[in-house]
Amino acid sequence: MKEIERTDLTVQAERAVLVGVILPGSKSDSHNPLGELDQLARTAGAEIVDYVLQNRDRVDSTYYIGSGKVSEIRDRVLANNATMVIFDNDLSPPQIRELEEATQCKVIDRSELILDIFASRARTHQARLQVELAQLEYTAPRLRGMWKHLERIAGAGGATGAGVVGGIGTRGPGESQIEIDRRLASHRISVLKQRLDEIDHRKIREVRSRGNEFQIALVGYTNAGKSTLMNALTGADALVDDRLFSTLDTQTRRWHLSGGMVALLSDTVGFVRDLPHHLVASFRATLEEAIHADLLLIIVDASSRTAEMELRSVFEVLHDLECDDQPRLILLNKTDVVTDPAEMQIIERQFPDSMRIAAKTGMGLDALRDHVLTEVRRRAIDVTIRTPQGNGKVLAYLDQHAYVLQRRYTETDVELDVRIRPEKLNQLKDRLDGIEVLQS
Repeated sequence: MKEIERTDLTVQAERAVLVGVILPGSKSDSHNPLGELDQLARTAGAEIVDYVLQNRDRVDSTYYIGSGKVSEIRDRVLANNATMVIFDNDLSPPQIRELEEATQCKVIDRSELILDIFASRARTHQARLQVELAQLEYTAPRLRGMWKHLERIAGAGGATGAGVVGGIGTRGPGESQIEIDRRLASHRISVLKQRLDEIDHRKIREVRSRGNEFQIALVGYTNAGKSTLMNALTGADALVDDRLFSTLDTQTRRWHLSGGMVALLSDTVGFVRDLPHHLVASFRATLEEAIHADLLLIIVDASSRTAEMELRSVFEVLHDLECDDQPRLILLNKTDVVTDPAEMQIIERQFPDSMRIAAKTGMGLDALRDHVLTEVRRRAIDVTIRTPQGNGKVLAYLDQHAYVLQRRYTETDVELDVRIRPEKLNQLKDRLDGIEVLQS
C-alpha cells in the first residue's frame, strides 16, 4: 500500500466500508448499530458502500474483529472498490497496521473520523489550533504502530547498500525516522499549547468578566437542535444544518426575557458518544461558557431512539468538565415530531423534571422563558429606590435592568419598588447620581 494512503487521513470522497464490533455493554443503537457511524462518515464526505457487523464477547488482540470477518471485509472492499474501512471502535496502532495489511486498504477508527470532521468544520483560528492539537496528541503516540516507513533508519551503521536510507553525509550514529517525527510532533504540540494558552486566557477572562450577567449554556448531543433554539430565543443567526457538528465555534447572545431581565445565552459545540478525550481537553476553553454557566439547558432530541444514551454521553462530557453540580434543565426538543401520545409519555418517564419544547415551531418556548425568568429573579433582591421624576437616566436604567413592581409619585420624586440583581444595583449606585435606596 502506498504511504500517502496511510498518511493522508482525510475521509472526503472515500468509498468506505463501515465495521462495528458489538461487545457486552455496547452503547450503540441496538436497532441500527452503525447508524451513527454512517452519519459521521457521510458528514465527513465519505460514500458508504457496505456494512460489516460482528458480535463478540471480547476484543481480538490482533485485529479487534475476528479473523474470519477480516477476510470478509477484504472481499467486500474488493467487490465494492472501496478505498477505506472505518471502524466504530477505537483501535490500537498494531491493530490498524494488521488490518491494513490484511485488507490492503486504509483503516481508520471512530476517533480519527471525528477528528477529521472537526478539522473540516474548524473556521476560526482558535478552532483550527484546537483541532490540530487534538489530532497531534492522538497521533503522536501511535507513530510507530501506524506507519511502517517510520521504522527505517537514517544512516544507521553507515550502510550504503541498495534501498538503504541515507548515504554520503548521513553516516554515523544515525537516528530512526520515527524519533525525528516524534520530536517534530512534540515541538509542534508545545507551540500549539503555548498559542492556545494565550487565546484560552483571553477567552476565560472574557467569560468570567460576564459574572454580573445571568449566564445560560445550551449543551447537548450534536444535531439535537441547539442552534435552532438559540435562533428562536435570541434572533441570532447561528448556522442550522442537518449535519453532525455543523459548527464548532461558541456563540453568545443576549436573551431579553421580560421586566428588564436579560440573560446571556451561549450555544456550545455538540457532544457525541465516545467523544475523543483529546477533543474535550483541547476545546475546554471553548466550553468555558458551560463551565461558568448559572444554568445549563440540556437539549435532548425526543424523536431519537437513542435519546437516553445520548443524554448519558452529554453527562459524561459534563463530568469531564467538572460541571456535575451546576443547575440544569433538560429540554425535550423536537416533540412535534413525536405524534404518538403513549410514546411521548414513555419519553417523559425516562426524563423526569424535563420540559417539552419544539424549537422549530416555537412550542413550549414561552414556558421555558417563564422558567428561566423565575431562575433569574431568584438571584435578585427587592428594593425601593427614590429619584427625581426628571432623572431619565435612572428610570431608563431601571426599566432595562430591573423588574419594576410598583411606582409611586410625589410632587418632585418617584419611588419605585424594583426587583434587581445585586450587581446591577451596585452599578446603578456607582454610575448614576440622584438616587436613594430606601430599603433592601
